[in-house]
Amino acid sequence: MNRRAVIITGPGFQDHDVVYTYYRLLGTGYHVDIATKGGRPVQGKYGLPLPLDKTAQPLIAFEALSVESYDLVVCPGGHEAPDRVRQDLTVLTFIQGMAEANKVVAGLCHGPWVMISAGVMRGRRACAYVGMKDDMVNAGANVIEAAVVVDGPIITCSYYAHVEAFMKVVLEEVERHLHVQSEVVSS
Repeated sequence: MNRRAVIITGPGFQDHDVVYTYYRLLGTGYHVDIATKGGRPVQGKYGLPLPLDKTAQPLIAFEALSVESYDLVVCPGGHEAPDRVRQDLTVLTFIQGMAEANKVVAGLCHGPWVMISAGVMRGRRACAYVGMKDDMVNAGANVIEAAVVVDGPIITCSYYAHVEAFMKVVLEEVERHLHVQSEVVSS
């Protein structure tokens, strides 16, 4: 397996979201990058630093994001970080490109704010954190009450307490999408 994922975040990220997704992806054999504005170190809502530890890869800048380089993008929550990240046109263009390429775009808690701003939620089934339900509806998503919702390559998770179920589904969907893409290429 030579899977590649990127977690896109900023200052005030939800520590739980980043820690669990990062180490779960690493433990599953993924190469994992974490992208921040300018590739600069940031701290989470509860003080967790990025990079996460001394063995972690250096952070990458938003400008280094390339659709061809990744199978998966994760947008973690923490209301401050997604609100900052969704203002960056480079990130929004990358998220749009990932969705158009039928690659998995996954967001949890407030992370889907970035997906909303990238315009990838219109017409999609999704779940939403209680404080984001109106944003999802106003973005044109069909919001249902659930912990995790999959609609094509788009995955949403309503709350960080569901991160384990979220990551299980994310990993399954990446494999499914890669399998479908390889069948299309070989036909």
